[in-house]
Amino acid sequence: MKEEFIKFLVKSNVLKFGEFITKSGRKTPFFINTGSYVTGSQMSKLGAFYAESIKSNFGEEWDVLYGPAYKGIPLSSITIAKLYEMYKIDKKFCFNRKEQKDHGEGGSIIGYIPQDNDGIIIIEDVITAGTSVRESIDLLKKIADIRIVGLIVSVDRMEKGKTDKSALMEVSEEFGIKTVSIVNIEEIVQFLYNKEIDGKVYINDEMIQKIRDYRSLYGV
Repeated sequence: MKEEFIKFLVKSNVLKFGEFITKSGRKTPFFINTGSYVTGSQMSKLGAFYAESIKSNFGEEWDVLYGPAYKGIPLSSITIAKLYEMYKIDKKFCFNRKEQKDHGEGGSIIGYIPQDNDGIIIIEDVITAGTSVRESIDLLKKIADIRIVGLIVSVDRMEKGKTDKSALMEVSEEFGIKTVSIVNIEEIVQFLYNKEIDGKVYINDEMIQKIRDYRSLYGV
């Protein structure tokens, strides 16, 4: 599954190599942007990968899938549908507004409103420093006395967060939750190095050195 997902990332132009700036301000030679999925078939496949990973790592012992705006909105929507389609796992889902609505039904949550003791899985595209995850947990705990069961991301960049541990490790320890990625950057580099995908080599000798230099600064 990991190899198929890596090929899917590059073929969908979601995993890119070059020069980019992350949300945390780091200059990086690789970038993962799920906003680059643009077709129904891509979203269907993406949801299937997430659904398979959630089933394998969390089973059915949870209640709600939460996707933080904006990228978490389509991720939560397609994944919750794929969980039912593929495994008949029928769970609730919700996502947040960036700005709280003061008319109509109001509030900051769209979809299911979490209730006390609900077990929630947060779904994200990628985690670098963990800032958005902490914001999500803070928002959810203000709504109800919920339980954060876990966090799932598509790619673990395996970078330092606030300490010398990775952001995923920090979040796991800080909140006592299980954190899961479909693939991590080491698996991506190992699989793509000097390998042709549809006639193109994405990680050659020059690029792998840039990745190694970057990871020597920020990697764990």
